[in-house]
Amino acid sequence: MKHAFSLLLLFLLLTGCMKENPKPVPENPPAAQATAKPADIPVPAFDGARAYAYLTAQTDFGPRAPGSDGHRNCLGYLSNELSQYADAVNLQPFTVAGYDGKELHMTNIIASFHPEARTRILLVAHWDTRPWADQEESPARAKLPILGANDGASGVAVLLEIARHLKASPPAAVGVDMLLTDGEDYAKEGHDQDYLRGAKYFAEHIPAGFQPIFGILLDMVGDKRLELMKERYSLSYAPDVVEQVWSAAKALNVVQFSDKLQNYVTDDHLPLNKAGIKTIDLIDFDYPDETNRYWHTLEDTPDKCSGESLEAVGKVLLYVIYKQGA
Repeated sequence: MKHAFSLLLLFLLLTGCMKENPKPVPENPPAAQATAKPADIPVPAFDGARAYAYLTAQTDFGPRAPGSDGHRNCLGYLSNELSQYADAVNLQPFTVAGYDGKELHMTNIIASFHPEARTRILLVAHWDTRPWADQEESPARAKLPILGANDGASGVAVLLEIARHLKASPPAAVGVDMLLTDGEDYAKEGHDQDYLRGAKYFAEHIPAGFQPIFGILLDMVGDKRLELMKERYSLSYAPDVVEQVWSAAKALNVVQFSDKLQNYVTDDHLPLNKAGIKTIDLIDFDYPDETNRYWHTLEDTPDKCSGESLEAVGKVLLYVIYKQGA
């Protein structure tokens, strides 16, 4: 689910419901337990072409809506791929009632790198796709599942390429955990409480001792015309993390990160923030632009995405990871 709301509506909602207020951000994160200075370790070069191959590997399974063959097959692929790189891969299965009354099996995937490191960063993306292309004008087409090249596969693709580097050149100062959430998009329009299922389940079942210093969510980051604005919930919950990421982009001259403001977006970072894990959302909701949307349509296909966009995001995240504490 990605809903961008008007500022006036959000102002009324946020002022009228105190439980939606962001939690205070800790002033100082825990000190890094490092054996070497992060500045002494070069930042690996993110390979956009490999990331794009990870994107198409997912879309080759077809739509990955819960309950589909594509969903089952992609779960095996992602688990096996992460197992090549991570020190540990754990599956977090859960079930929900489908709209047809049948039980649906969903699974979060949790991969850990450098597990002995006390200072940790959480990277998040959802791997499921929407069962209905409900933004299509044609009623017949609106019943079909989307392929989800950008809305689902793009964030996962960036994380898989990062995982490869974390295995080859472990960062000295931090450990990394990756959370691939399921069921993010399994909800009918207007059933807002049914979205973000995997993130909500994880937030309610956080593993003992799991306390990352911050999290970064990747969602819809593959658009050929990528422009990542500062999402407003992220600025409310974790302004220091937004500043850290955008400062890294400026240092690297990655122009896809804009200082413009994105409206409030309901996404997987909200349950994590409410559970005490300050998390920001990297999302280009205007896909491909403000007047023409491929979001939740059958047009969300790999040809609308690019390795260059994936590389822009991955390059910044690797910098944030490897320069942590420098």
